[in-house]
Amino acid sequence: MASWVALSEKFGRLPFEQLFEPAISLAERGFLVSPIIGRLWGLAADRWGDQPGFAAHFLPDGRAPAVGERFASADVAQTLQAIATTRGEAFYRGDLAEKIAADAARNGAAMTLEDLAGFEPEWCGTIAQTFDDVTLHEIPPNGHGIAACLALAMLSHADIRTHDVNAPAAMHLMIETIKLAFADAAAHVGDPSAMPLRPRDLLDPDYVASRAALIDPNRAQNFGAGAPKPGGTVYLCAADADGMMVSFIQSNFVGFGSGVVVPGTGISLQNRGCGFSLEPGHPNVVERGKRPYHTIIPGFLMKDDAPLMAFGVMGGMMQPQGHVQMVLRTQPWGQDPQTAADAPRWRATEGLGLACEEAMGTQTLQALSDLGHEIVTEALDNAFGFGGAQIIHRLPGGGYAGGSDPRKDGSVYGF
Repeated sequence: MASWVALSEKFGRLPFEQLFEPAISLAERGFLVSPIIGRLWGLAADRWGDQPGFAAHFLPDGRAPAVGERFASADVAQTLQAIATTRGEAFYRGDLAEKIAADAARNGAAMTLEDLAGFEPEWCGTIAQTFDDVTLHEIPPNGHGIAACLALAMLSHADIRTHDVNAPAAMHLMIETIKLAFADAAAHVGDPSAMPLRPRDLLDPDYVASRAALIDPNRAQNFGAGAPKPGGTVYLCAADADGMMVSFIQSNFVGFGSGVVVPGTGISLQNRGCGFSLEPGHPNVVERGKRPYHTIIPGFLMKDDAPLMAFGVMGGMMQPQGHVQMVLRTQPWGQDPQTAADAPRWRATEGLGLACEEAMGTQTLQALSDLGHEIVTEALDNAFGFGGAQIIHRLPGGGYAGGSDPRKDGSVYGF
């Protein structure tokens, strides 16, 4: 909530309270549950049904709403109104904070009023990586946008530009760089205050070149982390007639987050603590007041020092992999945003594991398998793991092109 206030104060053109009016109205009147959300909601009933407050709020009549049914929440409407009228104060130091802390204490959780009141948003800047004539900007650690930067940096050393957009050889190079990047991120990324390394250490050109040299264009490998020297998500993008572009993401992690709903508020608490490590001495080991490794990363491309593309691919560990695929499809291979979003995707898992969408085709899947990737295919109706892309691309002659992923609810709107 504090980030909403900070963004409004720095960049907003409308009164803060006015921004909430559509959401409050939707919460009061309700919305018709869509097919994708309806299916996921039904699965959530089994997973979170016994969590404190979940059933009372999200399972009216003792079940998940069916597709096409209207779901409304007076609690959410009141919560949003309180946030709007107090500019977020109610959530951190007022009535909502007291309800959150009281419910935490009632259920044996650790969160306190002091924890909420002590939060402040940070203007953290970006980390950046150039690939050919564009520069990818990502949120720095404790997020894993650095994995996308690392992969692009390593691909600068590969001959990926000589391959066709859907060639197995090109996919293989992307997959191997992502695996290397994830190995480094898992070993070295955590709360910046606890990281012995800085992002610039991981992105050091000599280190990147040494990692890229490990890639065999003819064989998949299971990489470990290197040793550089010290030196449930919603994504949206927007652009206006003046050229301002926004890349924005927020998440409560797994579906409904923790499944814990604070009574009388409609507030579903997140479970980003899943991102912590329990390994003693690890930069990401869980500690009080510390932020975990997290997966939410808005992406942004610049070209010639001007905004070019606001984009994101929500979906946990898919996000850096999706960013790399979207950057390459829209830039060196020149695909339009919707074509790039529609294209079949892959997702590196563990070791030599590679999940692919069935639409990729048998010849491509066989070629990747021949390179040593251990392929698992997933149908489109089970494609949550392949993320959801949203893209706005600035056009050379003025105006914008947009793309919205068919794997998720979402769309492109122009005004």
